[in-house]
Amino acid sequence: MAQLNDAEVSKLLSEPNYAVVSTLNQDGSVLSTIVWISEDDGTVAVNSAKGRRWPTNLERDPRITALVYEAGNPYNYVEIRGRATGTTEGADEHINALAKKYINQDEYPFRQPGEQRIKFVIEPENIRHQKQG
Repeated sequence: MAQLNDAEVSKLLSEPNYAVVSTLNQDGSVLSTIVWISEDDGTVAVNSAKGRRWPTNLERDPRITALVYEAGNPYNYVEIRGRATGTTEGADEHINALAKKYINQDEYPFRQPGEQRIKFVIEPENIRHQKQG
């Protein structure tokens, strides 16, 4: 099993590579969504607005899979399966840090009026890295 601090895995997570997160809908079907992701001190986190479908799924069932793939080579990826814990504490700062990483803006420019951000920290249970090409 790979680790978050493995050089190739750390590189995938530190660069602005997109993640596909998969959560479980209430009927048991899978919902997959493309998101921004961060890695910091051995944890992985994603961010969204409260009330959206995939955060609502995680609040009900914390199981999550995040697949992070290299922008120029999708066959270089890391799959992180685990459980996510959500918090609004620090969520605004987190989305701003993600905006800086992904679009080089100091503040997240797509916030909607009245929107409350939620940050989910993923506790990995299984990490798998694959690289081809």
